[in-house]
Amino acid sequence: MLDAATAPHAGHPPLLARPHVGLAAQYAGTVPHPRRPAGPHPAHRSAPVRAPRHPRAACTAAAAAAGAGGELATRFAHRLVEVLTGLRPAGQLQRHTTLDGYGQLTALVRSGPLRRCTGSARARLGRVHDSAPSADVLEACVRVEFGPRHHMVAFRLERHRRTDLWQCSAIEAH
Repeated sequence: MLDAATAPHAGHPPLLARPHVGLAAQYAGTVPHPRRPAGPHPAHRSAPVRAPRHPRAACTAAAAAAGAGGELATRFAHRLVEVLTGLRPAGQLQRHTTLDGYGQLTALVRSGPLRRCTGSARARLGRVHDSAPSADVLEACVRVEFGPRHHMVAFRLERHRRTDLWQCSAIEAH
């Protein structure tokens, strides 16, 4: 048996002898915390609804999809241009396109409007311009530069009804 001198907390009374309120009682709400106001945590209180500060913040779900879809359109545009210039095989985009979209893609790869000439500069993509005609559709276009020459690539992404994934349904390149 340990005496008071050899106890881990020498000079202090045992834990059970201390007058305190258990943590479970504090969290149960029976004893208020001495430094916290009573009531729900400030983060859990409902914030007052404010008017939008920027005109775009008040847009519909379709415009919100366009803002979120901007990154999606940019990533797809990079991969699409790599396929059209011959840096990536067309089969890598097969699961990201509908049947009609994949047919258009393979036809563009065969006709080669963006095929690089030997010694030609590497393709540079401009800013991707996108718009959302509806919440499940995203249309985008991008300018592709090969040195002094440039081409335009446009595509349409649609959200699949059952899988909720985005797929390319139409592609044009000039």
